[in-house]
Amino acid sequence: MTVTPIPEGYHSVTPWIIGHDTAGLMDFLAAAFGAEDLGGRVVDDHGRIGHAEMRIGDSVVMMFDQSDWPPTPAFLRFYLPDVETAVKNAVAAGSTVVTEPTHLFWGDVVARVHDPFGNLYWLQTRIEIVDEAEIGRRFGDQKFLNAMQYVQSSLFRPAG
Repeated sequence: MTVTPIPEGYHSVTPWIIGHDTAGLMDFLAAAFGAEDLGGRVVDDHGRIGHAEMRIGDSVVMMFDQSDWPPTPAFLRFYLPDVETAVKNAVAAGSTVVTEPTHLFWGDVVARVHDPFGNLYWLQTRIEIVDEAEIGRRFGDQKFLNAMQYVQSSLFRPAG
């Protein structure tokens, strides 16, 4: 039997989210983004999660509790089929909108939400293929300049 260096269902890069309430985070990710618990949750005698994995779309995100660490917020980008629906679901699950869905010059609609656990998510949907000439033209289009200014002016900085 041949062993592959990257396990099936994983990618070359797998993010970790380290926090103080992994169980709550897992509930949030399921409600907001349809994340699937992959099982194999490791829980210690005090109820802290030492390891858990969830699949969001085609990617795995690993997470665990580390209550004696300072907050270590994650910053994750999700490509999703529908940004507007994803934002609504994330808000219903407890997120705060940082950036409303905004059409940017390279062809993505981008939004950002901040979850109740301190993590920030870029939610994106590619809505068009934009060639280099059109990207260059859009750099001078006030609509796209205003959109980029809005997105850049709403940059989020975690407390701390």
